[in-house]
Amino acid sequence: MRASLFAILVVSVSAGPVAAQPRLATPDMACAEAADLVARAGAIVLTTGPFTYARFVRDGGFCPLPETTRPAFEVTRDVPRCFVGYTCHDRFTEGEGRE
Repeated sequence: MRASLFAILVVSVSAGPVAAQPRLATPDMACAEAADLVARAGAIVLTTGPFTYARFVRDGGFCPLPETTRPAFEVTRDVPRCFVGYTCHDRFTEGEGRE
């Protein structure tokens, strides 16, 4: 019993703290690279500016009900208004100034 407890302690201590991975940023990517990343992942959170981020999806299947998709255009390294995929929005609050 003591040996297994010691082994668990050694494994947990040697693993160390987990470092946060930086989020990928659309301004650092080429347009095709950002769009391909969203298409391959299906749904992904990307940084869009110094203090902003958004969740992008490939299609409406990645949005919770009753949300729907809206085309998402972001700044990329090579295109100022790049279509990267879609964002999910509540279909019942359309036109209320939500972006």
